[in-house]
Amino acid sequence: MQKVAIVLAAGKGTRMKSVHAKAAHTLCGKPMISWVCDAVREAGYDQIYVVCGHRADEIQEILGESVTYVLQEKQLGTGHAVQVALEAIPDLEEAEVLVTCGDTPLLRGETLAHLSEAHGDSAVTVLSTELESPFGYGRIIRKDRAVAAIVEEKDATEDQKKVREINVGTYVFRLAFLKKAISALDTNNAQGEFYLTDLIAAAHAEGLGTAAYMMTNANESLGVNNRAQLAKATLLMQERINDYWMAQGVGMVNPAMTFIDAQVALSPDVFLEAPVKLKGHTKVGEGTRIGMNSEIRDAEIGQDCQIDQAVICEAIVGNEVKIGPFAYLRPGTELADQVKVGHYVEIKNSHVGQGSKIPHLSYMGDADIGAGVNIGCGSITCNYDGQKKYRTTIEDRAFIGSNTNLIAPVTIGEHAYIAAGSTIRKDVAGDSLTFMDTKVKSRDNWNKDK
Repeated sequence: MQKVAIVLAAGKGTRMKSVHAKAAHTLCGKPMISWVCDAVREAGYDQIYVVCGHRADEIQEILGESVTYVLQEKQLGTGHAVQVALEAIPDLEEAEVLVTCGDTPLLRGETLAHLSEAHGDSAVTVLSTELESPFGYGRIIRKDRAVAAIVEEKDATEDQKKVREINVGTYVFRLAFLKKAISALDTNNAQGEFYLTDLIAAAHAEGLGTAAYMMTNANESLGVNNRAQLAKATLLMQERINDYWMAQGVGMVNPAMTFIDAQVALSPDVFLEAPVKLKGHTKVGEGTRIGMNSEIRDAEIGQDCQIDQAVICEAIVGNEVKIGPFAYLRPGTELADQVKVGHYVEIKNSHVGQGSKIPHLSYMGDADIGAGVNIGCGSITCNYDGQKKYRTTIEDRAFIGSNTNLIAPVTIGEHAYIAAGSTIRKDVAGDSLTFMDTKVKSRDNWNKDK
């Protein structure tokens, strides 16, 4: 039997108070609609039709060509959205259709798979759960254990409002039944919309199979309709992500203050102090320790590094590197193995060779720094003349004294020694000593005099 999924993501989400599509809002670095579609695929539904409306362009930009889009120009309820989607689904002799919402990011793929397994020969199977306070949710009304109807909060009687089993808003239908029954929907309800939930009562009235799969983790049912619910969903998802990584051997001082995006990849024996933020497509190698107040985004960190109170963005860090405290690695930075970057050091779009040291209070921008180089305190590359940026080259084992200004473009040769307080405007030969008093003086081959 073929398996098709319809994901409803056309709503305006007015309670979000946002110009963006509701399903485009992110939690743990990933849009809600992506969480939902990934769970649907994990459950075995490869053909996904996403119903778009408000800000359809945002949804399409997020999902790309991985799904088929259906435009719902007028939002007339969930039943109408499914009607529109069915028009795009090709004729199939027999198929199972999953219908779910793009604003339920906590639903797991395994839960949807269990729902599919429970469906059997029923015309419709509803995903349900029990809540202590079910206000606002549609209630599952049973008769002789079968699901007889789903009644929305605004249409429910006082007795029906006491029911704690609620509709999560996810269903599995037999395609033949869905196509036949959905054409008979009307808007005779408090909202004046086409309710998809009315199909359950229709199936039950015809004596067709109507079942429910009750999931045990009610948190998965959380729908996001406002900022407060988004924040709650984010905390729950972060707890899920952190539990996963701790099970993989990652240590955390305080998981509640550890923020890890969905795309982050961690190795065993990584240790995270708190608070720490790991964002985007960051990767961290085995044995690395990341200290409190560090934020790392879209960076690759090697093994056995020590990072203290640093910000690292779009950078590559080798093995056994020490960074911080209060260092800032900007995009394009690449540090080889055993590099040391100390406190209040900023590096931008620069390559730093193996074993080199930039201990403190320095700025290296647009620089190519060799191996075994020492950069003294307060040294900077002056890489911008107000119109263009230029590169500085510092070759292997050069020594840059404290408070040195390197006016790019400039090259400092191998084994060169720049005395403290120098401003270098011209290339410096290797094995030379360069210093300043009232003017720049150079002595070639100074190492040979020792």
